[in-house]
Amino acid sequence: MRNIRVRIAYDGSKFFGWQRQDGFDSVQQSLEEAIESLTGETVVVHGAGRTDTGVHSIGQVANFHLDTRLDDHGLLRALNAHLVDGAAVTGLETCDDDFHARFDARGKRYLYRVVTGTVRPPFGHEYTAWVREPLDLERVRAAARILEGEHDFAAFASAGSPRATTVRRVRAVRVIARREHFAICVEGEGFLYNMVRAMAGTLLDVGRGRFTPDDVARILAGADRKAAGPTAPAAGLWLLRVLYPESVLVGRSRGPRGAPGFFP
Repeated sequence: MRNIRVRIAYDGSKFFGWQRQDGFDSVQQSLEEAIESLTGETVVVHGAGRTDTGVHSIGQVANFHLDTRLDDHGLLRALNAHLVDGAAVTGLETCDDDFHARFDARGKRYLYRVVTGTVRPPFGHEYTAWVREPLDLERVRAAARILEGEHDFAAFASAGSPRATTVRRVRAVRVIARREHFAICVEGEGFLYNMVRAMAGTLLDVGRGRFTPDDVARILAGADRKAAGPTAPAAGLWLLRVLYPESVLVGRSRGPRGAPGFFP
């Protein structure tokens, strides 16, 4: 039995989140069914964390134990041939037997993407949020810095997920701006339910002028969810990377004749 570690990308608009749930298509279920279809084995896939309905990923990590003669590259190709549309295994490697995608994770990096403009984009709305009002990005950046560090993030957490404490450490919140879109990139050791989306919704309200950066400091200290901004739509949220103390899933997947790309 090998412990297999995978990186999974998926279109969140096609699934009811990561976690298996009866009667609804999930990424975990789709991967488990692909493995069973390929090998005849029933396995449990352990993900690094849950993502909700509509949330996307290019960096979810999971692991499972499997007895197979296929090498890593062959297993990656075969799994993708059995996966449903909207999900892909983008990296796969045999790892130490005691590795666990969730318990060994030391942090996550998320990106919240926003398109700005007076007209709603005619395509791609499943993958980004849209804001029509002018935004003051310097105020957003000032408020984002207030959210960095270790705080009680009760004001930015939705009910519905058990937790021993609402204190979390956010390593960085960065605002990356382009001409007609921008992104809020958040990295932390762990997150509460809907925390990143609540942070994004509050920062967008700072950009609109509904809050000041000082208001965000008071909201954070007050620990009252009703005082903060709304939970931003799921479509804009992307799980970019799960962080581990060791290097995982590094290097490029090779194609039939080596690494994909152009010959010089």
